[in-house]
Amino acid sequence: MTDQARDRRYMALALRLAAKGRGRTSPNPMVGAVVVAGNRIVGQGYHRRPGGPHAEVRAMEAAGPRAKRATLYVTLEPCCHTKKRTPPCVPVLIAAGLKRVVVAMADPNPKVSGRGIRALRRAGLDLSVGCLRHEAEQLNEAYRHWIKTGLPFVTLKTAMTMDGKIATAGGESQWITGNPARRATHRLRDQMDAILVGVETVRHDDPRLTVRLGRGPASDQRSRQPLRVILDSRLRVPLKAKVLSSGTAIATTAQALARKVQQVRAKGAQVWVLPARNGQVSLRACLAKLGKQGATSVLIEGGSDVNASAIRSGLVNRVALFIAPTLLGGQDAKGVIGGLAPKRLAQALPLNDIRIQPLGKDFLVEGTLPTK
Repeated sequence: MTDQARDRRYMALALRLAAKGRGRTSPNPMVGAVVVAGNRIVGQGYHRRPGGPHAEVRAMEAAGPRAKRATLYVTLEPCCHTKKRTPPCVPVLIAAGLKRVVVAMADPNPKVSGRGIRALRRAGLDLSVGCLRHEAEQLNEAYRHWIKTGLPFVTLKTAMTMDGKIATAGGESQWITGNPARRATHRLRDQMDAILVGVETVRHDDPRLTVRLGRGPASDQRSRQPLRVILDSRLRVPLKAKVLSSGTAIATTAQALARKVQQVRAKGAQVWVLPARNGQVSLRACLAKLGKQGATSVLIEGGSDVNASAIRSGLVNRVALFIAPTLLGGQDAKGVIGGLAPKRLAQALPLNDIRIQPLGKDFLVEGTLPTK
């Protein structure tokens, strides 16, 4: 095995370890680390939760004295700053007597951004940067987007018929897709910091908007549910709605009645009074609020109007379309994206990086969108 192939092998393992933290580490990135002495793995670890030990520290603790003259494979540049809840990793790595450190990608956080790499090189360690960089960047695309923009990475999810309908003319939408697709939806929710819907979804379907994966390791690892966010410009959410409890935020505007604000807060939910845009809650202001609270990923599960607002504002990064092999037809049935259509095909938004996955009789189509 060549040195390059060996590096890729151990870095691939580090990336698999990092992915175990998906949905649990925000606002921190997912990070995995592997310590190799000779051709033997002597320590490994991943970042599990904010405020907990970093991946490098876990791996070094597992390796103990075997880390001396060993190689560390880590998916993200080790940190060197102190303005955080955990000690910096760079001094730990230097003190352990490592010979070499292989880093997949530099940390885009301005507090790090090359400083960790330079500190390790100054200490005399052999540094290699860029092994499986593309894969590492994809893994932490939400973190990278949040660091760059201050906004969470937005995924728009919907279930639809083959001809693009999400509900009948009478509003019936449960259930367009089958059980495998619905289980995949819960796995998608499990990766998110927040789930966002419009008030009409709450008024019509009375959803819980929770992650329900059943028993097992995946459900045991989640210490918290994603924050549930309801766009409700006039605060029309029913007081008996299942979603009204702690762990829910209602994003409204100055149009909301003070008495209703008090009633909603009495149910345990937060109420955010945000700027309006065309009489509705500004989606950008809502996402900025979430970003300031450390949410790096949001799943939009709205109706056609919310979908239209999100897509046309250029705030959607990815779409996840669960498609059932059925045809509904009719101009009065609800389409995926509401409002008026563009007049020219040249105005259609392209989907890039398409991935298609069969789910029972249904299909999941994922793609990225250009953002503004």
